[in-house]
Amino acid sequence: MALVDTKKMFEMAYKNGYAVGAFNVNNMEITQGIMSAIAEEKAPLILQISRGARSYANIDYLKAIIDVAVKQNPDIPIAMHLDHGDTFETCKQCVDDGFTSVMIDASSKPFEENIAITKKVVEYAHEHGVVVEAELGQLGGIEEDVVGVSADDVSKHLTDPKEAVQFIKETGCDSLAVACGTSHGAFKFKVAPKLALDVIQAISDKLPGYPLVMHGSSSVLKEFKDLINKYGGDMPDAMGVPEDAITEASKMAVCKINIDTDLRMALTAKIRQVFAEKPAEFDPRKYLGPAREAIKDMVKHKLAILGCAGKASECM
Repeated sequence: MALVDTKKMFEMAYKNGYAVGAFNVNNMEITQGIMSAIAEEKAPLILQISRGARSYANIDYLKAIIDVAVKQNPDIPIAMHLDHGDTFETCKQCVDDGFTSVMIDASSKPFEENIAITKKVVEYAHEHGVVVEAELGQLGGIEEDVVGVSADDVSKHLTDPKEAVQFIKETGCDSLAVACGTSHGAFKFKVAPKLALDVIQAISDKLPGYPLVMHGSSSVLKEFKDLINKYGGDMPDAMGVPEDAITEASKMAVCKINIDTDLRMALTAKIRQVFAEKPAEFDPRKYLGPAREAIKDMVKHKLAILGCAGKASECM
């Protein structure tokens, strides 16, 4: 089937208490690893492209990779999503380029300015049959070009449920990324965080059926952190979002959960291991192949955490 938007995915995810995984695409091997897991587990999928990915790989290459993934998996609903679009012009370009979902992130702007920018994107995207994700509140951490508040201040910048209702009604955005205690990047927290699930519940109570999104939700899995450190890396203080909290949020109003750091860590850990154990190796296929397999296994694990394994058919 062709690329789809996220409307049906989110409708079913909300109704049946799970979340759809949104995995960042940067190259062919990452995408192949994601798709192998998705195909085996029969899960709906959001493949998202960030500004950093577009700068690194060129959008034409990334779109071509995704086109192949769609062609080879006709029984899997796949959305192509712009992650953290920072301007109307960026979002417009992605709509024109065939994305089925775009995110406008004006969360660093004053409330009224965020509304105005988001509304402009929504009007253009909806005219072209594309759905829009927006963001309200500010996450912590750093990932690519996205710089949030300090980890110690995350709790001070949570999404206000009353503002969320006003924001959604005035902009018409199709989903909302909320600040509920998560953080971008690998070095998220000094101690395991406690997510503000009350924020999610409060918004859900005011707008039942409305899909919410969690960014900064990689768990910084210990097995990959340990492998990276064992084979010459330096990630002693990396800590992510506990997976039991992610599962709990997935059973509420959170219908989309972003995962990028865990992909990078799986890839890097396996490549480091191959280089350390086989220092004479110079064939990229011999280290990217195992890295691709590590991504597949990690994504399969995540699909179980999100509860979306086996849900592809109901999202068609």
